[in-house]
Amino acid sequence: MNEQLAAALAAEEAAIYAYGIIGVKAGQETEARSAEQAHRQRRDYLVTKERAQVSPAGYEMPFPVTGRAAALKLAVQVEDGVAQAWRPVLAVTTGAERANALAAMTDAAVRATRWRRLARMSPVTMAFPGRAK
Repeated sequence: MNEQLAAALAAEEAAIYAYGIIGVKAGQETEARSAEQAHRQRRDYLVTKERAQVSPAGYEMPFPVTGRAAALKLAVQVEDGVAQAWRPVLAVTTGAERANALAAMTDAAVRATRWRRLARMSPVTMAFPGRAK
């Protein structure tokens, strides 16, 4: 598996883990389940495509998630991280694979925007999704 796809896989795995916490703490179970499912599908695509081994990893949250505000902040951070992980994949893929990478990055950016709106963050959108801040 190339380095860019491995980073995208790691980001998808971290997102799956984080959404278990986000749904409960943010009080947005339906939205969180939907996002988690999308990340599971992307992860499964990468595992199937690259025949990668998924090993259970221990993840640490970047900050304590004790309530709604922190959960929404985490959701934004997770989606921004996923978009950032998929962006380099665009440079090393073509055709359908590149289209899938672009869709993954775009989907994460759209979810991040939704979470920012719920968290009342400003700005709600990023000028260049997938780009490090």
